[in-house]
Amino acid sequence: MILISEDVWGAPLQKLEGSFHILRDDDLWSHPEELKAALADVSALVVRNRTKVTADLIAAAPKLKIIARAGVGLDNIDIKAADTAGVVVVAGLGANAVSVGELTLGLALNLLRNIAGHNIATHDGGWVRTPGQELSGLTWGLLGCGATGLATAKLLTGFDCSVLGYDPYAKNLSGIELTTFEDVLGRSDVLSIHMPSTPDTNGCINTTTIALMKPAAIIINVGRGEVINEPDLIAALKSQKIAGAALDVRVQEPPIKGEMEIIPNLILTPHVAGITTASQQRINQILAANIELVLNSKPATHAVGALKESSN
Repeated sequence: MILISEDVWGAPLQKLEGSFHILRDDDLWSHPEELKAALADVSALVVRNRTKVTADLIAAAPKLKIIARAGVGLDNIDIKAADTAGVVVVAGLGANAVSVGELTLGLALNLLRNIAGHNIATHDGGWVRTPGQELSGLTWGLLGCGATGLATAKLLTGFDCSVLGYDPYAKNLSGIELTTFEDVLGRSDVLSIHMPSTPDTNGCINTTTIALMKPAAIIINVGRGEVINEPDLIAALKSQKIAGAALDVRVQEPPIKGEMEIIPNLILTPHVAGITTASQQRINQILAANIELVLNSKPATHAVGALKESSN
């Protein structure tokens, strides 16, 4: 049986119904005990980012062969526990990179030209024509130069931007000047974050590091919410230490409405950077193909973790 515990669906997965029994429950992720009980006879588990696939959950699924992640972040899956249990983990790595890159640019343009503010004011009957700032010719800094960072850099070629990058795992990237974390912060007019949540990255954008940035700089976070210390960002925006920010990701998702929601130079979106019709189709095709392979005792093509080598 294939269990889908979140809002993941599409034609590629629907086609699997001809060969496998599929149980869909978009809200099952929010009921851990019910999810745990449902896993007893499950061979494939499909999740997005809300289902916490813990070691305990994996242990409750003795027939589980594959966990399919509809997205790229893997912080909600205990990869080591899956490896130990012999469960293949697959993800659509890179499949939504263009989608993320496009929203990243859209958020930056929104902040630089105050599109959201002008929209609200004009709907209210106003007609205040204040000048914005061009993106062309600015220095753009990337924190994280993986698939989404590279997609963003590629889209920037039409804007004549100088692109800086910090990524300890990257080498010799065309069109990107790799430099230190501090240098990227200090020189960037636009800073976009594409980093995962790890002990090394969590909270790395804080009062101390924001102080390295230009007062006219803006921050775009399409990585993980934990990378930014949210109270420190609020203080920096209020005191105009930076000009603005846009967050597609938050520490708590969905967040509790609070101080962030009333800051005018802060744009908030609900973790949708990677969600477009085209990207979801690509991801679903990857997941469906890999589920079919693994459940038919064949190697996966998009495995991650320790079982990656044996699957490819």
